[in-house]
Amino acid sequence: MSSIAMGLSLPTYPERIVCLTEETTETLYLLGEGSRVVGISGYTLRPPEARKKPKVSSFISARIEKIEALEPDLILTFSDLQADITSQLVKRGLPVFAFNQRSVADILQMIRVLAGIVGCETKGAELAEKMQRGLDTIREAAGRLPSRPRVFFEEWDEPLISGIQWVEELVEIAGGEPIFPELRNKRLAKDRIVAGHEVLTRKPDVIMASWCGKKMKKAVISSRAGWHELPAVQCDRIYEIPSTYILQPGPAALTDGVRLIHERFAAMYSE
Repeated sequence: MSSIAMGLSLPTYPERIVCLTEETTETLYLLGEGSRVVGISGYTLRPPEARKKPKVSSFISARIEKIEALEPDLILTFSDLQADITSQLVKRGLPVFAFNQRSVADILQMIRVLAGIVGCETKGAELAEKMQRGLDTIREAAGRLPSRPRVFFEEWDEPLISGIQWVEELVEIAGGEPIFPELRNKRLAKDRIVAGHEVLTRKPDVIMASWCGKKMKKAVISSRAGWHELPAVQCDRIYEIPSTYILQPGPAALTDGVRLIHERFAAMYSE
């Protein structure tokens, strides 16, 4: 017999939430609603206390039976890369909300929307406004830099992938100029593959790399054919930005990620 038939009231908002990517987990904790999270992605690092929750997925695969056993009243997924997982969950009759934020504005909207879903719209608006103020502060500091370095941000090494929108926007906010601005509206990674010779022609002053799931190797970058001619290589300006701080389109990117990028730029001019 259903809860309604028995006269029992159902929760007004979701109380058992499974998050298949880190950014929604972090957002819920920042909203003070971490207790609602009952399952997480195995790649989740933020916040550290969330790691105690059951791990039910990687990024492109999930343990559907384990998710079902948690009896979630909401499952949060992200992007086209989790489309198959989302489809499987929907076919099982499970409640799913798929986000696909790609820009800084989208990330701020995700925070507001998620807050609304769990019934804390005011806290969501306050958190988004706090994030925006932080970005504005960094943008103002970036305006005081002597110049804006040309930046190649490398999301993957083989094939070379660059240009994802929120990262490019954060590079600009932090004080740099992305060298592949035409790629930022390409939503799929396969459409943002670049050739090594294209990087050579655009002569970046700085190379930043965030290889999702593995550590960046400076020697691999500097030893590519012809790359010894690049200003970034000649001046040893090859920096790793950990993927958990920048490639997750959520609070971490808007706080620690953009701050790390700006600090690299500022340090360049203090050398």
